[in-house]
Formats: sequence, C-alpha cells, structure tokens
Amino acid sequence: MSLPAKAPVVGTPISLTSYDGMLDVLDQRSADGAVVVAVCNVHSVMSARRDPVLAEALNSAHIATPDGVPIVWTLRRTANPNQQRVYGPDLMRLALTQSDGRGWKHYFYGSTPETLAALEARVAEFAAGADIVGSYSPPFRPSTPEEDAADAARILATDANIIWVGLGMPKQELWMHRMSEQLPGTVILGVGAAFDFIAGITKQAPPWMQRAGLEWLFRLIQEPRRLWRRYVWNNPAFAVLALLEIVGKRPSGSRSTSASGTDRSTTSDD
Repeated sequence: MSLPAKAPVVGTPISLTSYDGMLDVLDQRSADGAVVVAVCNVHSVMSARRDPVLAEALNSAHIATPDGVPIVWTLRRTANPNQQRVYGPDLMRLALTQSDGRGWKHYFYGSTPETLAALEARVAEFAAGADIVGSYSPPFRPSTPEEDAADAARILATDANIIWVGLGMPKQELWMHRMSEQLPGTVILGVGAAFDFIAGITKQAPPWMQRAGLEWLFRLIQEPRRLWRRYVWNNPAFAVLALLEIVGKRPSGSRSTSASGTDRSTTSDD
C-alpha cells in the first residue's frame, strides 16, 4: 500500500498529502485491517502532547491529514513549501460527490439520529450518486467490547468500504484505533464536526476566516462556554512550539512536490 510521507508538527506526524492524494487512498484496501485516516488540527496535536493514549492513536494512523490552517503553515516552513490544507468537511464532500462509478459504499458512524437523518437528506441533494449503505448513532458514553464487536458486525454486514466517523476528538481517534483490525477492507476517516456542518446543523466559518486561520475564533464566538479553555491554552502554546520547530528546521528546498501539494516522490510502502 502506497502512503504519503509524514513530517512532525509539534510532536505528531502529519501526512504530506492533498485532496487528490486522499481520493487515491479511498481506492486502496487492506485485507489485514482498515486504513485509518485522522484529520489533525491544533486541538488534536496539542491534546496528544498531554495524552499518550491519544498520541499512540494518531501516530499509528496510516494518514493524518493537515486539517488545521496553523498545521499547514508549519508544514510549509518545515517540510513542504506547497503543502495544502486537507480539511475534513471538504474532503468528505469531495469524496461523496466523486463516488459515482467508483464502487465506494459509505457508512456514517456517530452524532445523533436527527443529525444523521439530516446528513443523509443533504447528501442526497448534492451527491445523488453516492451509495450510502448505512448509519448508526452510538450511545454518548464509552462503548463496551461487546458493543464494539456489534458495531463491527453491523458495519461489515452492509458491505461498506468507506466509514465516516463523527464522534469528536479524541473519542473518534480512539475508536478508529481500537476498531481498525475489526474492519478489514475499509477506510475509516474521523472527520469530527463534518456531520454537523454538511447536515446544516452548525454553521461553518466564512472562507476568508478559514484562509486566515481564524476558524477557531468563529467557533469560539458560537460556543464560548464550551471552547474558551481549549483555545486560551492550545493556541498560544502551539504558536510557541511551532515557532521553535520552524526555527530549528528550515525547508531544504530539495524536496520534489507536485502542483497539488502532494509529495509523490517520498511515499512509503506499508
């Protein structure tokens, strides 16, 4: 299996990939287990520094996309000057619209029954060719081994090969890590709030705020009570650590990259 190379961002290996590269990954399968894709932002990489279990889950993911703009900025200065953002909600939309004729069978795991119903209705509008074979809203508590086994059996019975997981960080990363061997022949992608965004439950930041790296501010304004502690600590700490990393490792300029931002000359076989 050909996978993109990775470069560290404040301790978490992040994949030097692109949207086109990720669509290629969705065509790959492994009989030994699932291909696990984590989407990484400042919150996830900073949380991994404090939580060794989460760090292990992110480190062992086959692909960890640069989902957050500050992650992308850091990679551009340390590993790949042409690195693009691979944002979970946009990747999910793109994959759904590109599904027709590719044999992709999608399964949605996470969120609430109401959100899943709204998500499936919305997908039917903008990606009529996408084959949605099932969805499930698990309980909002840690699952038992018996429930994990039942989830795996339920998903495999649908013949799904692409599983979108919307449990939120870090629950989705831990679930994917735990379930990967039970879901062979699939690609599992943890996309966080993408279910809510695509379903129209939660508003996304305007494009200009996303480009400026201010999506965190938009979300903080929406949910200040829940998110203020996360951003007050994580963002300044990440900025300091990323600056130290940038100062300590300048891009060599010798890496060959494509126009899309995918570094196909440095892929590794797994």
